[in-house]
Amino acid sequence: MAQVLVAGVDTSTQSTKVRVTDALTGRTVRFGQAKHPDGTSVSPDAWWDAFLAAAREAGGLDDVSALAVGGQQHGMVLLDGSGRVVRDALLWNDTRSAPQAAGLIEAFGAAPATDAERARGVTDGGDAAAATLRGKQRWVRAVGSSPVASYTLTKVAWTAEAEPDNARRIAAIALPHDWLSWRIAGFGPVAPGGDAHLDALFTDRSDASGTSYFDAAANVYRRDLLALALAPAYGGDASFGADGTVLAPAEAFDHAERITLPTVLGPHDAAPVKADPAIAGRDVPGGCILAPGGGDNAMASLGLGMGVGDVSISLGTSGVAAAIAENPTYDMTGAISGFADCTGHFLPLACTINGSRITDAGCHALGTDYDGLAELAAKSVPGAGGITLVPYFDGERTPNRPDATATLAGMTLANTTRENIARAFVEGLLCSQRDCLELVRALGVDVRRILLIGGGARSSAVRAYGPGILEHRITLPATDEYVAIGAARQAAWVLSGASEPPAWELAIEETLTGEPTPEVYAQYVGYRG
Repeated sequence: MAQVLVAGVDTSTQSTKVRVTDALTGRTVRFGQAKHPDGTSVSPDAWWDAFLAAAREAGGLDDVSALAVGGQQHGMVLLDGSGRVVRDALLWNDTRSAPQAAGLIEAFGAAPATDAERARGVTDGGDAAAATLRGKQRWVRAVGSSPVASYTLTKVAWTAEAEPDNARRIAAIALPHDWLSWRIAGFGPVAPGGDAHLDALFTDRSDASGTSYFDAAANVYRRDLLALALAPAYGGDASFGADGTVLAPAEAFDHAERITLPTVLGPHDAAPVKADPAIAGRDVPGGCILAPGGGDNAMASLGLGMGVGDVSISLGTSGVAAAIAENPTYDMTGAISGFADCTGHFLPLACTINGSRITDAGCHALGTDYDGLAELAAKSVPGAGGITLVPYFDGERTPNRPDATATLAGMTLANTTRENIARAFVEGLLCSQRDCLELVRALGVDVRRILLIGGGARSSAVRAYGPGILEHRITLPATDEYVAIGAARQAAWVLSGASEPPAWELAIEETLTGEPTPEVYAQYVGYRG
């Protein structure tokens, strides 16, 4: 029997990875990778160039029967009517839209709570704190999550306010994985007046659920929320009426209705278009099928084969704690994002802007490498002699402190040593993820298994102290590219036509255990407030 190949593409913040995979076993056949430019505002053309380079390094895609793209969430790609990018994409970690996020919450919170809302637990009261919480709660009820600077809608609102001419040019809004899938299908910018086939854009529930204008529970776009964000471009303020309707200028509503948004496919639906044979599937009868793709966290959970009760903690550029839930989750504090997963379930998720770069910063500050940082930390004790790092280097999303900076607290002349500082950096990373884990637990998620993945999981110090700080046994899957694996698994699922994804074996490197160290997290909580 001839080997059938599928490809999983991971277009992440830092690079594009292409994993050509055996559709039956899930084993890697070929692999390629190419870097993205640094920065939080990037031309999508750089992603396209990186994909082509990674595909070449992977030996080409001519023999690939199905392909899916997993991508960094929330990034805003604006296209005009000719399919040209209106402005550089704003990535998830670009926090310039923090004021707009606060403004969207304020707009939703201004009107008093109705009797029906009060019955559902929406906050009443007229002071500013009550109005802010009420706004967050209304957003959670509307789309599963309350806006923060990471989310796409806040970036649209920033564009409408800071660059109104660009906002008025928007003909389509895509996310990074949507845009790259569209390009792989052979579409792209055309001459003015030509048909750019914007209607061929497609996405999935997981990525759409991170925009703040898609309700994953009802599976519908909320174009009224897009109108709310676009209002400043049309010279008006927007608000949330007491009857639950969005109030905005008529021109904003008209524009929101005209914008092309990617078609949201089901978990194992084939896209209505196939890959351009010049890019993939040239040697495959019938060509290369395109699968829906998805957001990177949901794709990683698919790659890990996660089920209900599993929580993954991913230490990459960001830090993410994500759980699989059967039903929608509504965190009325707004701290947890109520996303969808790639299988038809839901993915309550807490994300920190600062992930493994925390230990990068520790290495830089102490003039050492990862092994050196671990060796120094091992000479300290739990709690780092009283020193705590609150690691909000680039601001923070969980908790929502976009303007924060990092602090080293608790230093004295006696405890300020390289060993204690090294330990504090590792403990700060793990405690920030414990914050996320506790938020997930607070929603009633019964945490049965914790899987630790990402580049930061390779740290011997993270492995040594993780079980104690998280106070839970940790399953350590073998180091691999789980977003790309999840994308490949989805591609194989769509290709098979089966009702369930293929059962690929997950290689477990080891199970980490350790004595609980609750005093470390308690010390951290005391300093981070």
